[in-house]
Amino acid sequence: MIAALTGSGLAAAAGLNAYIPFLLVAVVARVSDVIVLPPDYAWVQSDWAIGVGGVLLFTELVLDKIPVVDHLNDTVATFIRPTVGGLIFSATSSAGNLDNSQWMQHNPWVGAILGVIVAGITHTTKATVRPAVNVSTAGVGAPVVSTLEDFAAVGLSLAAIFAPVLVIFFLVFLAWAVYRLVRWLLRRRRRKLAAAGGPPISP
Repeated sequence: MIAALTGSGLAAAAGLNAYIPFLLVAVVARVSDVIVLPPDYAWVQSDWAIGVGGVLLFTELVLDKIPVVDHLNDTVATFIRPTVGGLIFSATSSAGNLDNSQWMQHNPWVGAILGVIVAGITHTTKATVRPAVNVSTAGVGAPVVSTLEDFAAVGLSLAAIFAPVLVIFFLVFLAWAVYRLVRWLLRRRRRKLAAAGGPPISP
């Protein structure tokens, strides 16, 4: 259970910023015994992985705060964030010191799939909301929202590692946010169809 919450929290954070949870897991595993990665994932805490992750994080932090460019960055990250989410979920759920579930430790592919799904949902929500924020604020809101997302990714990653029970509250909030987003998109589509004289769509 603990490993699942940790993996879910890190995967959700990866949906906001792929490199923040990756680097936190890498550094924590490197300098402490809080996370002991299995041999198959030992490369995550290597010098080159941390170095490349640091460069990519800096690039992400800059690009994600520029209107229009942030949308292009989200498009590219459609493949990156779910992949990293799956990787981190699988790595942490396979860590022997996080859970006593031998089944999860010997079936890391389950964690990978769950991580891809959770990160994909978070990323899709982020990528859908951001263009609306840019349009409604003439681009001024992009760096503000991006900074809030970065803090959320850091906070969620730290909670997932050190207080995984708190991840439950985020997952509930994420489900609520997705529900509200879907309702907003349906209302927006209904207004467009009504303005164009098309048939109404039930909610």
